Amino acid sequence: MENVNKKLDQIILDIKNSKEYKNCIEIKEKMNDNKEITDLVNRIKKIQKEYIRSNDEKLKEELDLLEKKLNDIPLYNVYISNLEKVNEKIDYIKERLNDYFYELLN
Repeated sequence: MENVNKKLDQIILDIKNSKEYKNCIEIKEKMNDNKEITDLVNRIKKIQKEYIRSNDEKLKEELDLLEKKLNDIPLYNVYISNLEKVNEKIDYIKERLNDYFYELLN
């Protein structure tokens, strides 16, 4: 079991050392200092909650506009792109582990 933990630790370390992961961390810090982005994200979260409760189409339209505005910010776009790559790596590992255990147990 110790060997498995070492291998998993190595996989996690590989992801953390990836360029995409490091970019995510760096960009997230920049975004936290960007008032426009933080205000948009907070506003989107608030409207999402309201929309879920009410299912009001006007809120949905406002939400769509705010999300478009957020997606038009280059820094946010770069962050999302890197985040998707990191998540793909995690998903790949998850799928491989699922396949391995499925084969092992079936």
